[in-house]
Amino acid sequence: MIRRDDLTGLVLAGGRGSRMRGCDKGLEPFLDRPLAAHAVGVLREHVSELLITANRHHDAYAALADRVVEDIEPGYQGPLMGLYSGLRAACTPWLVVVPCDAPALPRSLVARLVDAVGENDIAVAHDGRRAHPVVALVRVALADDLARCLAEGERKVDAWQARHDRVWADVSDCPGAFANLNTDAERQRLAHALSEESTSP
Repeated sequence: MIRRDDLTGLVLAGGRGSRMRGCDKGLEPFLDRPLAAHAVGVLREHVSELLITANRHHDAYAALADRVVEDIEPGYQGPLMGLYSGLRAACTPWLVVVPCDAPALPRSLVARLVDAVGENDIAVAHDGRRAHPVVALVRVALADDLARCLAEGERKVDAWQARHDRVWADVSDCPGAFANLNTDAERQRLAHALSEESTSP
């Protein structure tokens, strides 16, 4: 059984934000809070430590996390490098990872991933149509293998995960939870939709 003390949470917030004017996406406002704060809220009560990977504005992220972790290798190399940096920083057997730009993730996410993983190495959220590789529970002991994979030039999260015993965690009852906010227009549309949901009878 995987307990809270076995889990480290990781919010990936180390990207360039190139599709949002180069802004630090995790700090962009969304429903009166930074985007990353919504991801933190999904993880916080289910993990023993909360990490955020960030490559700038460390002080701002420090207000949201127990620790801020910079990518081990510079150059904005993508989410796989962020995951690797989180695996190296984790002090528990398991790491649960989410992106900073998916503020509608279900509060039951961690429990669903834990229930799904069984004896496998990785559980990945699946919305019924497709998997979401950066919403996952990952065994920390895989860090050395990921280091080798990165050294070989791999940068796709799904391709690395496919090397291991991986299962899907069913989140098909809330597919809208995985809307990624890559543009200002997407952020505004989702904020409006969530505001309408919260006020509807």
